[in-house]
Amino acid sequence: MKKIHRVFAMLMAAIMALSLVTTAFAAEPTIDLAKKASLSIYKYDITKASEDGVWDAESYVSTGLHDEAVIDKLSKYAIQGVEFTYLRVADIAMNNEVVDGQRQVGVLYGFDTSVRSNAVLSAIGLTASDAHKNENGVNYYTSDALNNKLAAALAANATNVKNALETAVKNGGVAMTETDTTGHTSASNMEQGLYLVVETRVPEMVTSTCTPFFVSLPMTTIDGSEWLYDLTVYPKNQTGNPDLEKTVRESKNSTGKHNGSLTDITDGFEHTAAVSVGDTVDYQILSTLPTITSKASSLSEYTYVDTLSRGIKYNMNDVVIEFFRDSACTDKIATWGEDSGKFTVVYDDVQNSMAIKMTEAGLSEINEATSVYTDSVKRGYSDCAMRITYAATLTADAKMGDKDNPNEVVLTWKRTNTTYFDTLNDCCHVYTYGVDVLKQFSDGKGNIQNVKFNLHNDTDNCYIIADLKDGIYYAKGVTTKKSDATTFVPNGSGHIIVKGLEDDAYSLTEIATDKGYVLLKEAVKIVITTKENGACEQCGAKLLTASATVNGKDVTMTDDNAIVPLTVVNNPGFDLPKTGGYGTWMFTIGGVALLGAAAFIVVKSRKHKSEQ
Repeated sequence: MKKIHRVFAMLMAAIMALSLVTTAFAAEPTIDLAKKASLSIYKYDITKASEDGVWDAESYVSTGLHDEAVIDKLSKYAIQGVEFTYLRVADIAMNNEVVDGQRQVGVLYGFDTSVRSNAVLSAIGLTASDAHKNENGVNYYTSDALNNKLAAALAANATNVKNALETAVKNGGVAMTETDTTGHTSASNMEQGLYLVVETRVPEMVTSTCTPFFVSLPMTTIDGSEWLYDLTVYPKNQTGNPDLEKTVRESKNSTGKHNGSLTDITDGFEHTAAVSVGDTVDYQILSTLPTITSKASSLSEYTYVDTLSRGIKYNMNDVVIEFFRDSACTDKIATWGEDSGKFTVVYDDVQNSMAIKMTEAGLSEINEATSVYTDSVKRGYSDCAMRITYAATLTADAKMGDKDNPNEVVLTWKRTNTTYFDTLNDCCHVYTYGVDVLKQFSDGKGNIQNVKFNLHNDTDNCYIIADLKDGIYYAKGVTTKKSDATTFVPNGSGHIIVKGLEDDAYSLTEIATDKGYVLLKEAVKIVITTKENGACEQCGAKLLTASATVNGKDVTMTDDNAIVPLTVVNNPGFDLPKTGGYGTWMFTIGGVALLGAAAFIVVKSRKHKSEQ
């Protein structure tokens, strides 16, 4: 799961604490071009430190200097196992020009036209036209241009910008050693220049990486009096409220309890589900609302953008929002339907997405409700659990096998200062599979069009119903009646391909074959199983890998573990003795003769006895 990252924190880190200073310098001090630079990073759980009352982030101003007071205060909150990666993106250059008749001298940052430089600039929305000047294939930007574009890009779409910068840094960047038990890592002997630093690996307790930041090596001290070659920064992870988790289940797995927990999902909800085409899947989105203490901290926006894979279709008009006092979702406060006026739902067919946005009436209740808190500290639904449920249907367009069908939700929320916002995102995954049956005759003479099968789901005790399209069957439902089951017939190449099956046990039964051939004695037993293997890079959820057996024997699945291949062979039957004609009369005459002989013996025996 991903936790929040605050844009305000980013701005403080990237603009205020690590700002790229554009200053006109006198002869002294000047950069010593012969010097190397270093970067030292300390990683702390600022959220927990704040909750414990030992840290006030709003009052701290980073200077770039080593701060022993900060280390002493936050040492118990150190986060071990975080990896940072840095990428040198630009040179530090002097600029000397005449503007409006005045000689101006300042600092610029020169980006070449390499692929990695373009990737960074593109991610934050800078183009060559934004450069202060272009010279010898190098675009030179001011710190203002870099800072303003970075801030604007993050304000527009923080998640996408962060992901793009992370990708850019991984392509050619240098990974620092993981933070140690004190939360510390460092890099030395670095060339002077402008660097982009990104958190690229985090341990299990970190749910949102810190915002990428630029750092100038060297940079001027906060008082502007000298150059600082050895820089120390204290980027922050958010590990507290709000929280977000999206899970999924087959609708048939519902027990009617309809409850869950932020840490232990019940009632069939998991981060992964394997389902058949045509099945209804239920989605659950759980969020812990932020703390609300006054009107100044009231929420001005709370919006979910939910995106499904192309192979999953929203059922529409079935969104329900519930609020609970507890994270286990047992103590319900309120229930909102789509007709409540508390939220709107807008579907985007192009993106296959759904936007759920709280209205003014909904925000007013979240901010001002008096049913939860009676004291004067917290307000409204502060820190309460918010649960959203809706349903969708798996279609024939679903991806199969280990490729799966990821489904993402992004939460965007703002307080009264709408310039700053937070985002959270999480995802879940839906899987589906299939079988490919090759029908053959041992003598190569039979007519495959006379062969028929049905497919039974032994796990759920039902028969598969499917639609045929372009020689492929796509599962669309099930039936308990054998008479309503789909009859599967091989296509022109002898294959019966059925797509859209879940990870269950199946029986493939041959119900008809060509004249003169022997039906299979028993149904073919097909078992598709899944196991957790690896984790989603986006949300950390364990992903599934499929395997299969046919009649208890392992088989190698094809197409990214999507399809179970097997071959069914029919053999000719045995030739029986002919009936009718001469052969029949031979048996008839022989039988009559035997009956006559038996009768003679019986009569003779009785006569003998009577004479005695």
